[in-house]
Amino acid sequence: MAGLIIAPRARIFHGHEWVYATEVKKTFGDPKPGDVITLKDFHDRSLGTAIYNPQSQIVARRFSRRKQDLDADFFVRRIGQAIELRQRIGIDATLARLVWSESDGMPGLIIDRYGDHVVMQTLTLAMRQRVDLIVAALKELIDPQSIILRNDSPILKAEGIEEEISMLHGVNPGACVVEANGLKFEIDLFDGQKTGLYLDQLQTHAEVARLAAGKRVLDCFTNQGGFALACAKAGAAKVTAVDISETACAAARRNAELNGVEIDVRAHNVFDFLKHAAPEYDLIILDPPSFTRNKKTLMGAMRGYKEIHLRSLKLLDKGGILSTFCCSHHASRELFQANLVDASVDAKKSLRLVMNHGQRLDHPVLPAIPETEYLKGITIELMAGR
Repeated sequence: MAGLIIAPRARIFHGHEWVYATEVKKTFGDPKPGDVITLKDFHDRSLGTAIYNPQSQIVARRFSRRKQDLDADFFVRRIGQAIELRQRIGIDATLARLVWSESDGMPGLIIDRYGDHVVMQTLTLAMRQRVDLIVAALKELIDPQSIILRNDSPILKAEGIEEEISMLHGVNPGACVVEANGLKFEIDLFDGQKTGLYLDQLQTHAEVARLAAGKRVLDCFTNQGGFALACAKAGAAKVTAVDISETACAAARRNAELNGVEIDVRAHNVFDFLKHAAPEYDLIILDPPSFTRNKKTLMGAMRGYKEIHLRSLKLLDKGGILSTFCCSHHASRELFQANLVDASVDAKKSLRLVMNHGQRLDHPVLPAIPETEYLKGITIELMAGR
């Protein structure tokens, strides 16, 4: 089997599963893009099996510490193990992320299930080349009515993969309704602006909603209204939801009608809205899309987070609550919290931690791979008498 000899001090010797081009000492056997290869250390000892793509900065991603192939049996076994894990930890596997890339031993493969329908992404070349095997495994394991490939992520460019949205099995299900946390959501898995729901936030919707009873709530970057709907159902006195996308606002309004709750949905730039809003809120939620996709733009992103933190803190009175989220793995929890503290200093506010949040358990985290833990959230309250 072709492969790579890894240079000393590479991150793979410290538990990570990625090999960067700068960490390769030698290539042998003429591996081709998408091939399964063997990894060896500088003493010719095996480090396991990986997928290979010289077009990417991450030239190899290890998926096994022993000799292994990406054949039909592999995908049935690994996807089956991933489903069993969700069931074991109490996640409803009919509305869940069934496969989360490296965290389930399938680098670059993401599989989300919405009842009878499945949405898949293949963010590595090796997985894209083996789509037929993955589809066959899903048919054997869960027999979905449809399987949709949503390869519409900009990060595909780094792997040399063309963006596409296509049906891999069945017919386009069109708009359908799913239920999560006792709330109904209308989603369009094929033609929708976003892929279904943010499954990683379903737990935090419920956590934040427990604080909403009787409060005036502002949900910023609402998308389909996840936080807003949960807070309205939990007995909030008033809920305002803001998003710059008219399509997202329309979806949030439809979902409010589906659930028989009232939400004031406004299509507006959140930065401008916060700048001019009246201080009439008791609970503000900030759940923006990622402000950065690489380390080069991280500091610029943190300035954006500080701006919305500062403006939100100025709108809240003592005893007010702010729930804020960051979905970029480039920003650590420590950096994100420090950003919030800096904003509180400028706003002359004292904060008390209410709770920390993270991605739902169907997005498992590997401690050795920080990139698998991307979502972090903090809920604080403004201290009275300070």
